[in-house]
Amino acid sequence: MAKIAIVGLGKMGKQIARKLYEDKHIVIVHNRSKNSVDEMSALGMIPAYTREEVVKLFNGEQVILWIMIPSESVDQELNEWLKLVPKNSILIDGGNSDFRLTKKRAEMVAKNDSILMDIGTSGGVWGYENGFSMMVGGDEESFKKIEPILKSLEKPSGAYHHFGESGSGHYVKMVHNAIEYGMMESLAEGYRLLKEGSYKNLDLIFAGEVWQHHSVITSWLNELTVNALKAEKENPELENVEGVVVESGEARFALETAKDLKIEMPSIQSAFDVRIASQKGKVNFATKLLALMRNQFGGHKINGK
Repeated sequence: MAKIAIVGLGKMGKQIARKLYEDKHIVIVHNRSKNSVDEMSALGMIPAYTREEVVKLFNGEQVILWIMIPSESVDQELNEWLKLVPKNSILIDGGNSDFRLTKKRAEMVAKNDSILMDIGTSGGVWGYENGFSMMVGGDEESFKKIEPILKSLEKPSGAYHHFGESGSGHYVKMVHNAIEYGMMESLAEGYRLLKEGSYKNLDLIFAGEVWQHHSVITSWLNELTVNALKAEKENPELENVEGVVVESGEARFALETAKDLKIEMPSIQSAFDVRIASQKGKVNFATKLLALMRNQFGGHKINGK
């Protein structure tokens, strides 16, 4: 059993907090929004409405913070925590940070006598039920200290692995998300070809369900695509779905890294370009389906970010 503070109670932060609490860990919850803290407190977790309260609640024990916030806010958040936490604290960045920044942040945290661990976390809004997939980078000794936390979060069918030095966890997660872009784009294009192709009125849901029974493209993403189509069964043209697809940064980081390494990534580049074009107004059935997929696995808004 570990004592841990979850900082950031968004879609995944809440699930992480709840999953750890239900597996008998001592969970302190902190968020910018008081309502989110109140919500978790009502379930039995320990509320902390200020950073100072969080640190005080550790009562002199080693501070372990899991920070689950948008990547653009990580620098400011770390700076604020480093003013308060005692030496040898473990700060975990569980978001989608650029691994290049993670390496620099780890050095900065080390200069303040604490440790930064990076945990690329996948599982979306289904992580609470299915278990999270966690890609870990950072200090080996600190990894062993937080491993009981990871064992709880992987239940019942998730997984985790320590990949090595700082940034390696975020690097593996970056590649994961870049692959995700390509897979999503391929599925969306294929369903568009069914929808707008040579045979009219093909049943896309049945096609997807047949594919989902041990065909070569059987996958969770295809299952979610079928679920999205079922949810829109009375709206086959996907009207009222804008079709604008947000890019969260991970594929961009991967493409920049690949360029530096002189590694060609045409499929992922094309998938990335489609998302950028959608933001400029180039939308179609495929981009609408991409937006629905993102909602299915991540709870992202169908229209807007």
